Amino acid sequence: MDPLSYSDDHIADIFKRVETIAMVGASPKPHRASHRVMKFLQDLGYRVIPVNTRKNDGFIHGEKVYDTLAEIPDDFQMVDIFRNINGAVEITNEAIAIASEKSIGTIWMQLEIRSDEAAERAQAAGINMVMDRCPAIEIRRLVNSGHLTY
Repeated sequence: MDPLSYSDDHIADIFKRVETIAMVGASPKPHRASHRVMKFLQDLGYRVIPVNTRKNDGFIHGEKVYDTLAEIPDDFQMVDIFRNINGAVEITNEAIAIASEKSIGTIWMQLEIRSDEAAERAQAAGINMVMDRCPAIEIRRLVNSGHLTY
């Protein structure tokens, strides 16, 4: 696989358009990266809706946890996937299936997660795909470079 390259303007534009993020694999455990990234994004003003099949009766950082993307009653513009590659492909397919209903414009795969097949499907559906990146790292970098302000 070729290295992935996204322009700073492309990544910054995503964060400027997004208001609500569905985070698949969000964890209630403070030592997990998804727990910290969710809180970081909330602190910046994004609404982050957690999706986790193991915690569907609870709340994480004040937000109700859902089993699937389709069960979320509200619109969200981005899906942030904190799952392994097998889960990431399945979640991408689910996001594509409900994209127009939920206003999904971006699917984001966390660090070390990449599927060219999923990216091709997302692109064919008119959805941005970002892979092998962490939103918290990208936001900090873009703020430091002047591409984003909060």
